[in-house]
This record gives sequence, structure tokens and C-alpha cells, in this order.
Amino acid sequence: MPEVVTLLDIKRSLEQHVGQKIVVRTNGGRKKILESTGVIKEIYPSVFTVSMELRAQQSANLVSFSYTDVLTSTIELLVCNEQGNQTMNYKPH
Repeated sequence: MPEVVTLLDIKRSLEQHVGQKIVVRTNGGRKKILESTGVIKEIYPSVFTVSMELRAQQSANLVSFSYTDVLTSTIELLVCNEQGNQTMNYKPH
């Protein structure tokens, strides 16, 4: 029987990675996957915030995602270590 992942499991998992660089993959429609990098800034009861790096402007943009986005695979998170290598691929399905 597959392991059941809850919103609380996702939140607890992300709490361990606050301040770390992540890659966020989102569905851009028409079989297009958008990939952005950022840093997990804050963890809240229903959402978490990520400071996204914008290549063109060399600045950051604060974006919020819900734990439901992760649970339903609307977004996929890849946590990176200091060398930029993937350390965790959080995709519950």
C-alpha cells in the first residue's frame, strides 16, 4: 500500500529547508514546464514563500505557494545543496 502524504508532512519537510536554494518546476501549459530557482524564505500555516531569482532584472521576487500545490503535483520542488546539486526531489506522486 502506498504511503499517504499529508499537508502537514509537506510543511514539516519544507521547514527543514528554510533558507536553502530550490528549483521550482511548474506547468506552463501545452506540455511546457517552467523552471525557476529561488530560496525558501518563510513557512506559514497554509503557504510557504520563495524569493525567486529573476535572470533578466538580477533581482528577486517573493512568491507564495500552498502545500496543496505540492501535494497535487501542481509544482515540483528540487532542494539543492551548496554546490547546486539536487538533494531532494519533493514530488509526492
